[in-house]
This record gives sequence, structure tokens and C-alpha cells, in this order.
Amino acid sequence: MAAAPPPDGQEKVIAAAQHIVKSLASSKNAADDMIRILSGFDNRLSLMSDLFPPPPSAAAVDSILEAEEGTSQGEGDERDPDPDEDDAVARAEAEWDAAAEAIERWESPAAGDALVFDSREDAEEYLAAAACLARAPGQRADAALQAAMARLEDEFRHLLVRGAPPLAAEDLQASLLRRLSLTVPSFNSSAVDLDCPSFAQHHAAANEGGDEQQGGRSSASDDEISPYLIAPDTVSALRDIADVMLRAGYAPELCQVYGEVRRDTLMECLAVLGVDKMSLEEVQRVEWGVLDGKMKKWIQALMVVVRGLLAEERRICSQILAADPNAEEECFTEAAKGCVLQMLNFGDAIAIGKRSTEKLFRILGMYEALAEVLPELEGLFSGEAKDFIKEEAEGILVRLGDAVRGTIEEFANAIQGETSRRPLPGGEIHPLTRYVMNYVRLLADYNASLNKLLECWDTELTGVDNPNMTPSGHCVLMLITHLQCKIDEKSRLYEDEALQNIFLMNNLLYIVQKVKDSELKTLLGDNWIRKHRGQIRQYSTGYLRSSWTRVLACLRDDGLPHTMGSSSQLKAALKDRFKNFNLAFEELYRTHTSWRVVDPQLREELKISISEKVLPAYRSFVGRFRGQLEGGRGSARYIKYNPDDLENQVSDFFEGRKPNA
Repeated sequence: MAAAPPPDGQEKVIAAAQHIVKSLASSKNAADDMIRILSGFDNRLSLMSDLFPPPPSAAAVDSILEAEEGTSQGEGDERDPDPDEDDAVARAEAEWDAAAEAIERWESPAAGDALVFDSREDAEEYLAAAACLARAPGQRADAALQAAMARLEDEFRHLLVRGAPPLAAEDLQASLLRRLSLTVPSFNSSAVDLDCPSFAQHHAAANEGGDEQQGGRSSASDDEISPYLIAPDTVSALRDIADVMLRAGYAPELCQVYGEVRRDTLMECLAVLGVDKMSLEEVQRVEWGVLDGKMKKWIQALMVVVRGLLAEERRICSQILAADPNAEEECFTEAAKGCVLQMLNFGDAIAIGKRSTEKLFRILGMYEALAEVLPELEGLFSGEAKDFIKEEAEGILVRLGDAVRGTIEEFANAIQGETSRRPLPGGEIHPLTRYVMNYVRLLADYNASLNKLLECWDTELTGVDNPNMTPSGHCVLMLITHLQCKIDEKSRLYEDEALQNIFLMNNLLYIVQKVKDSELKTLLGDNWIRKHRGQIRQYSTGYLRSSWTRVLACLRDDGLPHTMGSSSQLKAALKDRFKNFNLAFEELYRTHTSWRVVDPQLREELKISISEKVLPAYRSFVGRFRGQLEGGRGSARYIKYNPDDLENQVSDFFEGRKPNA
């Protein structure tokens, strides 16, 4: 039974395919490859049993090549003709001529600016013709092949450019993060955005609001978005062009185009992510607020670039250039190295740039991000490129580590060198204390990295010799010890010993609370906290002794005339005692209500301690001697307060009221 005729519209495609396949049959290696290409274009071709006639013998192909060679050399071997081989030669030459003609049509003026890959059928025919000419002898075939390769190179470039979808910054970052389930670190430097060399003007910036700000991590949404650096249908067309060009020996030209276009695309992606190309000089000149934003974007972009952009680029590169692993490596390296080097160069500029304390947490963030993705970054490359990238990145990690250590040393020196001489009103928490403790608390969030970076520090540098403490523990203890020494020094700016103790209590309790409520507790331990709570109690005792000893002395019997003696002498002495008590208490009320104990619990504990010492003594003294003054003229001038009045007055202490308020 005769086979059914093909449906309308297929005759032209089938005829062209048969025409090309006959020519492929003369190639020892190309036939199977091009049959795969044709079948990939249209599965109808793979189902037509009469499409692929039996190929001519290998001897026939060899005879064609030998004939061409003999003709070019003017030497022909005489032998008996083989009719079958002559027919094969004639068929192959006809197919090569037909393939050359198909290429030449696109070089004629009639083709204009049309693109082969605007039409699927045109692309199928053109690729098959170009593949047919890959081993064809003769000048016409060579010229047609060169023209075909030039056009395919241009169309390859055009498809690469056209196939890259435009993305805004939020689209590019969010889509890649969601697809790859990445978590990008976000850091808040607002708690440490002060100018470290002088702590005298930290009042506005180092406030309680900053106490609660910490570095955190924000997770990307799980929404399903599937981003493509090149559209999937375009990847298929690019792969077919690459297959033909690679088998024709045009790998260098192909790799040059791929590298140029994809390098520019990846660099544009960097710009979209906010990573600009900056020289060392530009990095040094830019103001901190701008540089801080760029460092933050670099940290976030590094994750997106390595795990998103470059991983996706590697995937599509392996698809397009699957036919030649060497070309794949070359193309990916050329495309990716500019992007990688720009990222690394910025990191290096930060590492070797001028050190300042506000940069420390961004530098630590950059160090952690690079250390985390480095194995993945290395894994994307191979050979010399891998070795180069690894060497560069590891060198930058070393220099970033040097910058971390150097910045911490400078910060320690800045604490010790702080020279403000004006005492704070009311003995409140010094801005230096807030600044340093917020800084140190943020350092504790980088405990693992600091343990690695600071393991080479010796006890002479930190001033701490505790074999059970980690390197990061030594570091924070050193900084807190420097702070405590500076606070002790500043307490002596107060002439009133009681206010010195209030100042020391306020600042030490703030330090202890910051340690207790953060990772610093793990680094310093419970013993450190207990020891310093005991020191706070000592300051409290010192306050009570220095403030209330003179007041309580007025309520003792010591020095009073004996009750068996003159009544007038006792009354005079009692009047003098009550008068002195009233004056002393009123002076304390005037000053201590303007002082401020910041922590509410400590404030109430101090008030209770005062009441427990003063009120019983006053109640007892009044109870024993009230009768001596009652009934006399002006007795109310001396016994001005009852115990409840005193208790109410004490409740106003340490609230930081303004004088005469």
C-alpha cells in the first residue's frame, strides 16, 4: 500500500529536509547530529520513514574529497570508475551546491535586513545548509560557509540581546531570592553612626531608641517566581546555532560574542542591584552615609550574584554550549569574570581603605558574606580561572580581617582617649557608656567570625588573661574594661561624693543590663554579672553614707544634755538638733530631686533604703523629745515634719526635676 501523502504545507519542509539530509549522508560525522537538530525543530520530520535514504558509502565520500584534492594538485590517480561511487559524488556535489545556494540567498540584496530566526522554517533550512557546508570542498562552499558563520554570529548576538528580559532592581533581587530560597543579611548601623574619635557630642545620637536597634536578618518571600536571564525558547535557538558553529570550527568567534554580550548583561544586573564600579580613590572620597548604603547593597548583591545570577548564567551556558565543554568554560569565564572582579574590587577597596569605627559592622558583614559564598563562587569556575578567583577572594578575606582587627584596636584607643570634661547634670548615663555598649553588643552578634579573626590576639593586646574565655570574649571584656576605667575617671568630675556614686550606679547598671540582655552574657558569663551587681550595691552604700550620715547625726542622743539637768539647756539643744535636721533634709531634697536614677527599679530601691534609715530614726527621736518642745513658743518651727511628710518628700528623690520646678 502506498504511503498517504503528507498534509498540506508540509511538502516544502519535507522536500527541503530530504534535500539537506542527502547532503548530510556524505558526511561521516554530521548526519546524526543534523538529524537530531531537524527532529528537534519539528517532530514531524522524525516520524517520516521515507525522509532518510540509505547514505552513500564512506568510500564515495572519500572519493569526492580525493578528487577535489587531486584536482587542486594537478595529480589524478588513474583507476577504473565505480558507477555507484560516481553517483554518490554527483549527489553530494548537488547537495553542496543546493546548500550554498540557500546561504547565498540570504546574502543577496533581496534579503534586506531580515533575520533568519524570525521564521522557524527559515532557521531550520539555514542551519541545515550551514551544517552541510561544514565539510564541503571547493571555493564556493568555503565562501558560503564563511558567510553563514558570519550571519549566524550576528544572529547569535541578536538573540542573546533580545532574549534577556529587562528587570527592575526589586524584580531582579526578589525573583532570584525567591526562586533560590535565599536569605540575605540586612544590617542596621544606626546604633553606631557616630564619630568615634570624640564622644563629647553623642547626646542626641546615642539615645535609648538606639539601644534597641540590632543587626537582623530578613527572609525572602516564598512566592514562586521563575526568573530567566535568557528566555527558554531563545536558549533552544542559541543552542542550535552554537552546535553548528562549534562543529564548523568557529568556537573562538562564538565565545567572543557570548562573552561580550553576557558580560555586559551581567554588569547591567550589577548596576540594577546598586553595585557601581568605583575606584579606590572614589571609595576613599565618598561620604560615609553614601558609602554605608553601597556597602549594604554589596552584601545583599553578593548573595544574589553568586547564588542567583552566576548560578543561572552557568546553567544557561551549559545548555547553549553543551556540545563543547571547553567552549562552555571559556564562555562562562568571559561572561562572569567582569562581574566577579567588580564585586571583589569594591571589597578590596573597603578592606584597604581608611579605617573608622562606624565601618566595622559593614566590614564584618562583607567578611561573613564573602566567606559564606566563596566555596560556591569557586565551584562555578574551573582551571586557571578558578585558581585566580580563589586567590583574589581569599586575599580580600585576609585584608577584611585585618581591617576588622585594626578598627577594633582604634576603637579601644578612642575609648581611652576620650577627653570630655563636663559632668552630666544629675549623674545620668554618659553618652560614652551608651555608645560603647551598643557597639559592643553588636559585636557579639559576630561572635563566630570574631573568634576566627581574633584568635591570634595575645593577652598583652587585650589586657585579659582568661584561658576559659573565647577570643571574642577577650575582645568585648577589653572594651568594657576600658569603658569602666573611663567612667571611674569621669565620676571624679563631680565634687559631691554622693553624686559620684549616683553616676557610677547609673552607668554600671546600664553596662550590666546590656550584658545580661544580650549575647554578651554568654561571652562574659554569670560570674561577671554577679561581681558587677555587687559593685553596684557598694556604690549604693557609698551614696547612703555620704548623703545621710550628717542628717542621721541630728537624730542621735549623743551630745544632748542629761535629762536630769537643766530643762532649758535640753530644749535649746533639741531646737538646735531639729533646726539642723530640717536644714540638712531640705538641702538634700533640693539637690536629690534634681538628680536622676535612670533605672526605675534602682530608683525605688534607693528611696526605700533612705526611708528605712531615716524614718525610724526620726520617728523615734520625735517620739522621745516632742514633749520637751510642745506648748512652747514656736515649737512648730522646729518639728516641721511628721514621718509621713518625710516619706512623701523622699518619694520625689532621683526624678531629675529641674531646680525650682
